[in-house]
Amino acid sequence: MRSRYSAFAVRDHAYLLASWHPSTRPTLLELDPDIRWYRLDILRTSQGGRGDTEGSVEFRAYFRSDGGAGDHYENSRFVRIGGLWVYLGELRR
Repeated sequence: MRSRYSAFAVRDHAYLLASWHPSTRPTLLELDPDIRWYRLDILRTSQGGRGDTEGSVEFRAYFRSDGGAGDHYENSRFVRIGGLWVYLGELRR
């Protein structure tokens, strides 16, 4: 999760797409060049340990833009493929 946040912060399209599950990966990824991510708070995690094949990360990420400041809240689901964790999508309640 932290590596994906860092990739958003530096606009690393290649890493974001590579760390996205093939079944939910977008064809194109457009990142707003005016958004500057500056803080990530991990609120909660579930599973995702050494022996797990899936897990979730609840987080809030903060940004600034010319239009002001804001945040993005999400509870993300991850799965392990070939030993690597990939983003599957947002967990819905």
